[in-house]
Amino acid sequence: MIRILLVVPISLALEDQRLALSIGLFAIAAASDVADGFLARRFGWKSELGAMLDPIADKLLLAAVFITLSVIKLVPLWLMAAAVARDVIIVSGAAAYRMFRGPLTAHPSLISKINTVCQAAFILAVVSRAKFSVPPEAVATWLGALMFATVAVSGLDYVLVYGKRAAAA
Repeated sequence: MIRILLVVPISLALEDQRLALSIGLFAIAAASDVADGFLARRFGWKSELGAMLDPIADKLLLAAVFITLSVIKLVPLWLMAAAVARDVIIVSGAAAYRMFRGPLTAHPSLISKINTVCQAAFILAVVSRAKFSVPPEAVATWLGALMFATVAVSGLDYVLVYGKRAAAA
């Protein structure tokens, strides 16, 4: 819930060019994600609601930040579109599967987890660069390329894995 509640404040801070605040809020969101995952695994604090809200929170936060960064011209439109389109395809596919085939048990793949880390690292690099002139532009560009590659590979992975699962069902 913390990540979902932080979507609007982070987006507004970015839009208002309060970049240090947006970095701090994004760090809180990332820390809440790590803590949530750790606590769920360590103590078995898992629920159906939590299993549903966790990926929604990730996708909502990342999509909102990418859209805002594109609007304020810190991220190219095509890169934002790729990141958001991947999540739209995943959510649409999951909804269609649930509607036509029944309940879906989804487990994020390793490449999907790597993609989330790459997206967060790229966002932090872009915003930090705009505010503090670090990291160097080459690092931000490299993270953007890595993020784009993981967006493409993880998106394709989801389509193939869950497409096969739907066909088998």
